[in-house]
Amino acid sequence: MRLAGTAHTSQPWRIHELAPDFRLEDVWALPAWGAREDFAHLVEAFARGSTSESRSLPARMLFAIRWKLGELFGWDDAKESVGTRVPTLRDRLPADQREGFRGPALDKLPFSSVYMLDDEWAAEIANATMHGVLHLGWVPDGEGSYRGQMAVLVKPNGWMGNAYMAAIRPFRHLIVYPALMRQIEREWREWAIAKLAHA
Repeated sequence: MRLAGTAHTSQPWRIHELAPDFRLEDVWALPAWGAREDFAHLVEAFARGSTSESRSLPARMLFAIRWKLGELFGWDDAKESVGTRVPTLRDRLPADQREGFRGPALDKLPFSSVYMLDDEWAAEIANATMHGVLHLGWVPDGEGSYRGQMAVLVKPNGWMGNAYMAAIRPFRHLIVYPALMRQIEREWREWAIAKLAHA
């Protein structure tokens, strides 16, 4: 379910300090819930994800088209990535926190972990169109449990970046995110059932 921006901005996330110059693009409630320690499983599930393995054919096709366009126009060339065109957000962390656990490696996605806390994880991506952040949070529900929340923050790269983000917005909202939510819900239920069975 898509949420208002305040669902993200009202939380005391560290990302607010690291990325005040990024625009909040999307906030979604994730169909994932559980105890405080279950957040690590949510992050690991995201880290294992792959755009080519979605159960949604339209989503797989959209990503395939996007990667092909990136190849043709050089959007995803190494010179456009984090550490070359833009510095990593890890450089904005205090020195002692830069030595902390950054989070899992994302072998099948073009993101890299920035930091991970008990209830918050951020990963970043950069290409010729934008510098983006995927942020997951574990929000208390007021009854002793937690629920997942996802935010996407972006810093578009000039007019091309703004045009690109505007062009893909309807595809994200109508195809990509709904498919992602269905996949998360299915996998989370399976995991929760297996966890109860072994409790």
